[in-house]
Amino acid sequence: MAHTSLKFAVLAGDYIGPEVMTQALRVLEHAAKQENLTLDYKAADVGGAGIDNHGKALPDSTLKICEQSDAILFGSVGGPKWEKLPPKEQPERAALLPLRKHFTLFANIRPGLLYPELSGASPLKSERIPNGIDIVCIRELTGGLYFGLPKETTTLANGDIQSVDTMVYRKSEIERILDTAIAAAKSRKNKLCSVDKANVLETSVLWRKTATEYVAKHAPEIQLSHMYVDNAAMQLVRDPNQFDVFVTENMFGDILSDEMAVICGSLGMLSSASLGASKNSRGLPFGLFEPAGGTAPDIAGKGIANPCAQILSVALMLRYSFGLEKPAARIEAAVKKAVTGGTRTGDIAFGGASVGTQAMTDAIIANL
Repeated sequence: MAHTSLKFAVLAGDYIGPEVMTQALRVLEHAAKQENLTLDYKAADVGGAGIDNHGKALPDSTLKICEQSDAILFGSVGGPKWEKLPPKEQPERAALLPLRKHFTLFANIRPGLLYPELSGASPLKSERIPNGIDIVCIRELTGGLYFGLPKETTTLANGDIQSVDTMVYRKSEIERILDTAIAAAKSRKNKLCSVDKANVLETSVLWRKTATEYVAKHAPEIQLSHMYVDNAAMQLVRDPNQFDVFVTENMFGDILSDEMAVICGSLGMLSSASLGASKNSRGLPFGLFEPAGGTAPDIAGKGIANPCAQILSVALMLRYSFGLEKPAARIEAAVKKAVTGGTRTGDIAFGGASVGTQAMTDAIIANL
């Protein structure tokens, strides 16, 4: 079997970030041995650690390491220690947004996964989700209201104050995110729901027209449906599994992916991928892979954080930026086997027996 070297940057971040990252790398090292892969990674400071050690959340040295890599494995940034900084300098805003911008990370892939055995963690009644939840949200990440210009606050002639945000989408940006959504739908059930607000918004009219034409032309085998965002928010709670893959613009995706995370029970189980417009040295999308949860300062240092989301982010990195489906699927299966077999950290133990971060990882490695 050909020997492959995986070159990636490791940005563990703050509080529980480094704790779960250490465990995720243990799993990756174990899988790499089995698959005859070499790991070539460099660790760098980001977020609060970047501020403390280099004076800014995204140090130049960190960015350089990322540029020389094929992917970024990201932890979590921020926390109470840096909350007094001006908003523009805070770890979340001064690290993640510039990274997204610098690498044009336009496609956010967020699996909404809840094993049937964990359905007690969901706020939804178990009869609504007898088989758990298994859906995917694809969110456009670099356009729309968050990036459109003008974006300003002005004082009018009569003394009143007016703020403006601008929602902008180009057809090319919509087609680009549709490519990602089509690929995700093809790898699953060939079903795609595009979410918009075409009854009110000009950008959504273009979004819906583009989605209809693009899918018909490039992937006619996919069953495409459309849904208004307010209805989609309601349907996610009513019957989440009616969706398989759904695709939407930046702000709608921001809101719907968080709603999806809540119905899936624990943030400690949810991973995400942000894929870039540029290709890495392997001709695959350069991407940033991170858990959906935060830095959990309240449990940092106690060795009890759930490492599963960070470990599942490793699987996404192998799949999307390295094209290694087999080890990716094996890691996902090992996490599932460990958790459904009864080994669980406190956040998913429902008051039952729980284990720490390292023991959780040990169980996953044992199932590889």
